[in-house]
Formats: sequence, C-alpha cells, structure tokens
Amino acid sequence: MTWFLDNADRIGDLTLRHLWLSVLPVLLGFLLAVPIGWWAQRHPRIGAVVLGSGSILYTVPSLPLLVILPGVLGTSFLDPINVVVVLTLYAVALLVRTAADAFAQVPRDVVDAADATGHSSAQRALRVELPLAGPVLLAGVRVASVSTVSLVTVGALIGVSNLGSLFTEGFQRSNTPEIVIGLAVVVALALALDTIWVLLGRVLMPWVRGARTTA
Repeated sequence: MTWFLDNADRIGDLTLRHLWLSVLPVLLGFLLAVPIGWWAQRHPRIGAVVLGSGSILYTVPSLPLLVILPGVLGTSFLDPINVVVVLTLYAVALLVRTAADAFAQVPRDVVDAADATGHSSAQRALRVELPLAGPVLLAGVRVASVSTVSLVTVGALIGVSNLGSLFTEGFQRSNTPEIVIGLAVVVALALALDTIWVLLGRVLMPWVRGARTTA
C-alpha cells in the first residue's frame, strides 16, 4: 500500500494511457468487423474463408507483429500507433465471427418483412438486422475488451508505456508490490470497462431489457 500511495500519480497516468490503448482498438475493430461479418454471413462460401483467416490471424503472437509493424507503417518503434493497429487487427479477428453469427441469428421472417416493406439492403441492415443482432455483438465486444486490456500490457516490452510497465519494471527491480499492484489495476480496468459496455448496451438497446422483463 505504501508503494501505491507513493506512486499514485504515475499509476493514474499509466491507467489513462492503458485505457485509451484498450478502448480505441475495440471501437475500431467493431466498426470494421460488423460490415465484414454482415457480408460474410450473406456470402457463406467466401465468408468461410474470411472467418477462417480471422481465426488464423488471432493465433499470430502479438510481440513479433509489434516488432515488424513499424517497418510496414513507417512509424517509430515506440509509437503507440503500432499497438493500436495490432490490437485493432486482433479485435477484428475476434469480432468478425461474432458479427457473422449475430446476423445469422436474425429471424428470416423479420428480414423478409423488411424486404416486403421496401427496405434497401443497407436500410435493412442498419434499421432491422443491426438492432436485432445487438445483444450478440455486445457480448463479443465485452470479450474483445477484456482480451485487449490484457494484450495492451505486451506493448510495455517494446517500450510503449502502459500498466504493463509496472510488470517489466517490477521484475527488473524485484519489486513484488509493483507487480501485484499493476496486475490488480489491469484487472480492475478490465472489469470497469466490462461494466461500462453492459450499461451502454442497456442505454442503446432498451428493447432487450424490456423483452427480458416480459419473459
């Protein structure tokens, strides 16, 4: 506790840095994965290849990507953008299959009714399919968020400051309190973000809460 109080300001700064490095990739990944998943669900043969590619991408270790990416993007080795790009790719890999499954679960009669009332493909996707797919998409975002909070810590190994810096510095100094506090704050941040996603889902999808109440 003494170490925490003595370093509260730095822990706060690292937490804020970790926060934006966690949230931005999830948001970008969601915006990219939803249309890809929707398209993959409508084109099963090619979509299977896309979904399989996403699964393969997620198995690639993050550290080599963080080392290689600066040469591809032309960024500096310590640029946080490298972390954002890599984690966005992982978020897309996680969310694209969730998005495809979410749209596949939309009842066919509802889709047919939307077509019958004159909705274009884009209008149907945005006004009918997306709201109905929302609960499954939210579940995927929650999983991707927890995963991303954890993966951000890898950035500390290449010098990008975040809560993972407490791990690397703690090991170098044999400072167990620093490591334990870093771990605790990472877990707390993941839980806090998960709670925020749940609350945001209740605000944006009130019909889901109403359906549960009725049931």
